[in-house]
Amino acid sequence: MNKSFQKVRNLTPAQAIVSYYFVAIAVSFLLLRLPNVHKPGMTIPLIDSLFTAVSAVSVTGLTVINVVDTYTVFGILVLMTVLQLGGIGIMSIGTFIWLLFGKRIGLRERQLIMVDHNQSSMSGVVKLIREIVKIMLVIEAVGAFVLTIYFTQYFPTFQEALLHGVFGSITATTNGGFDITGESLVPYFNDYFVQIINMILIILGAIGFPVLIEVKEFISNKQKYFRFSLFTKITTSIFAILLAVGAIGIFLLESVKAFKGMTWHESLFASLFHSVSSRSGGLVTVDITQFSDATNAFMSALMFVGASPSSAGGGIRTTTFAIAILFLINFARGKNTIQIFNREIELIDVFRSFAVIFLAFFIVFTATLVLLITEPAATIVEIIFEITSAFGTCGMSLGITSDLSDIGKFIIMALMFVGRVGLISFLFTIGGKTDPTKFHYPKERVIIG
Repeated sequence: MNKSFQKVRNLTPAQAIVSYYFVAIAVSFLLLRLPNVHKPGMTIPLIDSLFTAVSAVSVTGLTVINVVDTYTVFGILVLMTVLQLGGIGIMSIGTFIWLLFGKRIGLRERQLIMVDHNQSSMSGVVKLIREIVKIMLVIEAVGAFVLTIYFTQYFPTFQEALLHGVFGSITATTNGGFDITGESLVPYFNDYFVQIINMILIILGAIGFPVLIEVKEFISNKQKYFRFSLFTKITTSIFAILLAVGAIGIFLLESVKAFKGMTWHESLFASLFHSVSSRSGGLVTVDITQFSDATNAFMSALMFVGASPSSAGGGIRTTTFAIAILFLINFARGKNTIQIFNREIELIDVFRSFAVIFLAFFIVFTATLVLLITEPAATIVEIIFEITSAFGTCGMSLGITSDLSDIGKFIIMALMFVGRVGLISFLFTIGGKTDPTKFHYPKERVIIG
């Protein structure tokens, strides 16, 4: 026992975080196999329960089963609990529980929190956790209250409205992508109020916890001057740009196909909603299998970028994409630094961005090759869409998830897992303990391009 504990203590923070997520998946798998979780007569294969557990912990939403037809109310409550755990984060929930019981947060725990939320310093991480949990719970509570009251017009009993309201708020805020309607949000295609509430919740869950904390501090700040961090400025800017570009792109691409018979406001809301949701939300208001291959490829790119760092979403993350684009623009202008918002980007962050993008492309490319072999019935567009949806922890699908082979399911599970823990943590897990350079060789230029 002591040897096992010592081995755990010897793990790097990144390796420990990955291990904790494995444990969370194992626990979630066991919870989803409990008695009374499934409806009478339902027999779910072990691999499908594992797939659902991975999808819930990674807050993705891809499923090989229909949630509403498979799980009892108790099973849905279990699923909500797992979504909460995955959305807020393993270390966030664990730390919050420690704080409730008055446990001292030591150096090791602070290191794990720092890695889990992509922080560059251990300073203030405990305060960060407190704020994350408080803000997320408040957002979910408000969302659940609003949706529950509104859903009373859709459901015959208050209990049903409450279940749909609470589940809808949690799955949207955590960017979980699950639904208990059996049709995602398609039944609310003409209900713009439900769509707006869900879009707001998805954005709040995907924009990044540090951004929400800074906005809260700005609102409560009594001083005249308040400076937002560079992270918040870049994150909100690129998030808004991608949201607008996504909505315009989907609108233009589908204006002559899926949106052809719609009114202008139906097309506008469908475009805007799927631009928001394709970042990590996973919910849909129309049958996306009716979209053109061009639109599905475009949405695959949005899912590949994903949400912001230290959020409930996955993908390469918005700041990674932003730094890469800024570097290319500055490099084309002959500059060797990236300057934005009167600040200069650290060179190490540029290195990390390109490392993440390169590794992400390699993983997606490799997974595509494997699934083209194991899933011959699926088209390449369907496979790429499924893979980017898993990697971006989005949860959208063109309908091939339930038809995947066992190998295909394991590939998708691996992608969901990597997308949730983050490629930086994944890289550090492979690399092991850091080995700082003790000396330098003479530098020499190499011909490039």
